Amino acid sequence: MQRAERNADVIVVGAGLAGLVAAAELADAGKQVLLLDQEGEQNLGGQAYWSFGGLFFVDSPEQRRLGIRDSLELARHDWEVSAAFDRPEDHWPRQWAQAYLEFAAGEKRAWLHAQGMRWFPAVGWAERGGAGAGAPGNSVPRFHVTWGTGPGVLEPFERRVRAHAQAGRITFRFRHRVRGLMVTGGAVHGVHGEVLEPSGVARGAPSSRVVQGDFEYGAGAVLLTSGGIGGNHDLVRQYWPADRLGPVPATLLSGVPQHVDGLMQQQAAAQGAHLIHPDRMWHYTEGLRNWDPVWPRHAIRVLPGPSSLWLDPTGRRLPFPHIPGASTYDTLRHVTTHGYPHTWFLLNRAIIKREFALSGSEQNPDLTGRDLALTLKRVGRNPTEPVQAFMDRGEDFVVRGTLRDLVQGMNDLTGEPLVDYDVVAGEVRDRDLQVRNAAGKDPQLAVVRGARAILSEKLIRVAKPAPLLDPAGGPLIAVRLTVLTRKSLGGLETDLQGRVLRPGGEPFPGLYAAGEVAGFGGGGYHGYRALEGTFLGGCLFSGREAGRAIAAAL
Repeated sequence: MQRAERNADVIVVGAGLAGLVAAAELADAGKQVLLLDQEGEQNLGGQAYWSFGGLFFVDSPEQRRLGIRDSLELARHDWEVSAAFDRPEDHWPRQWAQAYLEFAAGEKRAWLHAQGMRWFPAVGWAERGGAGAGAPGNSVPRFHVTWGTGPGVLEPFERRVRAHAQAGRITFRFRHRVRGLMVTGGAVHGVHGEVLEPSGVARGAPSSRVVQGDFEYGAGAVLLTSGGIGGNHDLVRQYWPADRLGPVPATLLSGVPQHVDGLMQQQAAAQGAHLIHPDRMWHYTEGLRNWDPVWPRHAIRVLPGPSSLWLDPTGRRLPFPHIPGASTYDTLRHVTTHGYPHTWFLLNRAIIKREFALSGSEQNPDLTGRDLALTLKRVGRNPTEPVQAFMDRGEDFVVRGTLRDLVQGMNDLTGEPLVDYDVVAGEVRDRDLQVRNAAGKDPQLAVVRGARAILSEKLIRVAKPAPLLDPAGGPLIAVRLTVLTRKSLGGLETDLQGRVLRPGGEPFPGLYAAGEVAGFGGGGYHGYRALEGTFLGGCLFSGREAGRAIAAAL
């Protein structure tokens, strides 16, 4: 292919978080950057905008103020156990994981704090485990919610990028869909693609794919930050690891917009980049159909505390350690290998008002809007307004005054008499008999009591153990849960400079990758399981490292 005219020092494909971070670093180093994205400017920031804004820090001031004793050694142990690296292709993912852990325990917080980012003082305990000291999960809370949620994470980098754009160092090209790499003599020197017609649809909504023209742009290097495959259910089904997770569920909901399609990743692989671990995925079992959807099959994930009873479709309790918030991958595997079309949370109003949070910036207007007065209402008597809206309008919620009526409502919702009242009544009775004492033989309640030893968990996150059928706990609630797609844990293999590798291990000259398209680092630095707060963190870290490496190389 004839070498295209050079339009910039670097072309960045994808204007999500990793792309913005890399573009800012490149422009800081004096490089001319061309930033391309298939969506309109209203989608600047990509998936990160919709996120809860959780970031993984190790031994942070927020942890120390709560008496949480964390360390790099403990975090490394948790990561290695959870990742369970077991393949020859895990060489670079392992290297990226070690580098990221040092970043999370070192300069990450100071770097972000210096740019104006702040965090909610109560540290969340995502992926809290429970199966044992040598089993997956976080040993301590590490999930730091950004004040401003996802938009708050994006804010400093969007500010930097727009300042560079005003100064002429960064050029935006929205509605430019890259269809392929321009390669001459084995080296990447540009991209080509299609210009899509303008679209004014709301952020996240499906946009037009009508083509108005073509483009070719040349550069000294191309950085791919085009995201994962979670919005493309055909690719999810293609790569679904049936040997580990059983048959792919007949119904999948979407936790990301439709334009998260993975097509640029697939094209890079078709042109010689090494795609590794595409069968490693991060999907959630706690999906709710959004009563006010933005994109097709739009689902919201419940961020649960540990107290709800988790039931299979017949009403039988899932076996320990499959409790809310414990180990996403392992509970997903239990659900999908058993072929469950859905599962249930059974709880009451006392639990839901304390323990139910909903993932996403739009579901947390208090934190997103940095509204302290509204945030303080989380410790009040009622569920948050977004949770109450799902209770009132969400099709997956059943609220009743008695257990028998609740079970009838569960069966009415699915249209099948799957839930057995006697089974559910027995599970509730067995659990409720264990709550009156400070100890007992129910391992889920032991997790609850252990969590409440941490001040933030006790005050705002984990309900005091009490009988589910206690009238003081309010009406009973059942929540139908469906698998929703979210993240790709595999991706394009990269070295620690973000250089994309070919299948033989040698760098693909001129081509770099960062963010989810590269498995958040190396082609999959999570291994099989994430510890949460590490998706945005991986975009921040890999985008920064790739941007700095490219600037140094050119």
